Amino acid sequence: MGADRKTVLNAVHREMGARMVPFGGWDMPVHYGSQIEEHHAVRQDAGMFDVCHMTVVDLRGERVREFLTHLLANDVAKLKTPGKALYSCMLNPEGGVIDDLIVYYMADEWFRMVVNAATTEKDVAWITEQARPYGVQVEPRFDLGMIAVQGPNAREKALPLLPSGLREAAAELKPFHAATDGHWFVGRTGYTGEDGFEIVLPESETEALWRALADAGVRPCGLGARDTLRLEAGMNLYGQDMDEQTSPLAAGLGWTVAMADERDFIGRSALEAQQAAGDIPRFVGVLLEGRGVLRGHQKIYDGDREVGEITSGGFSPTLERSIGMARVAADAGERLDVDIRGKRLPLKRVKLPFVRNGQACIEL
Repeated sequence: MGADRKTVLNAVHREMGARMVPFGGWDMPVHYGSQIEEHHAVRQDAGMFDVCHMTVVDLRGERVREFLTHLLANDVAKLKTPGKALYSCMLNPEGGVIDDLIVYYMADEWFRMVVNAATTEKDVAWITEQARPYGVQVEPRFDLGMIAVQGPNAREKALPLLPSGLREAAAELKPFHAATDGHWFVGRTGYTGEDGFEIVLPESETEALWRALADAGVRPCGLGARDTLRLEAGMNLYGQDMDEQTSPLAAGLGWTVAMADERDFIGRSALEAQQAAGDIPRFVGVLLEGRGVLRGHQKIYDGDREVGEITSGGFSPTLERSIGMARVAADAGERLDVDIRGKRLPLKRVKLPFVRNGQACIEL
């Protein structure tokens, strides 16, 4: 896919020395000189990411909660206070993942969703089609920009730059909650395993905020650091760790599927059939014991038997080791090998995540 689309920050990235690459049809910064330094800035201080390519979708109507109860695998009944957020997969009838997303309950007749960049068109088409019987209005907000500010000092550095009427509410936000002044929207969410904000604001004001954050000592970061940070945090990437052919049960996302009650959501019967059949693959963390780099689609073996593959892999700057997430057969052993260019190298299975809040969660 060509990189024909540009976010409102494209010129600023170039001015700040970014190396640009095509990503899901967008021209995006991969780094501003050092991916490793950007990664460490987020783990130790504060970094920021251009996430304007992601799409905010506003859903409005009297039956919007009822609609989302049917649309999403996680249960929006958990959202009882305005501003509360929920992470969920949106499934097809076969139980495959159309997208993973965050949904915010803002008011009884207004929920806000943030969906992935590369899946925006199919997501909006699917949501619109499913919403018709409920009379819910689906509005993709292409007039908005979005900046993620992440790291132990991210909130402290971002708060003074928020509109005065929103600052106090943003300072009080608990994780996975959002506040809005009707103009700007701030969620205490992220994709790095660190604390921080995702700030949604009018596109026309986005460049000024990016520059102000840079002046406040927040380091601009590209897609490279975004990927190593989310990998260390054990967070799935749509299109790599799960897709329309993969159920959330086989992608380590069973915790996001609410099946305790009788709620009939799209894909439920397919998931129940998978559970009844058993043998659902396990989604695990792996550490490479030898020298090399783990990458997606490398084959994994238990002895001579092929038992799965790496879904996401790379070098962990925090652990200084090659790490990966993998989908392996339910009966695969603890000691596994990976095929890297025809050589078998030992893997150690570990519990995800690898790193949270700057600290290693596994024993090396």
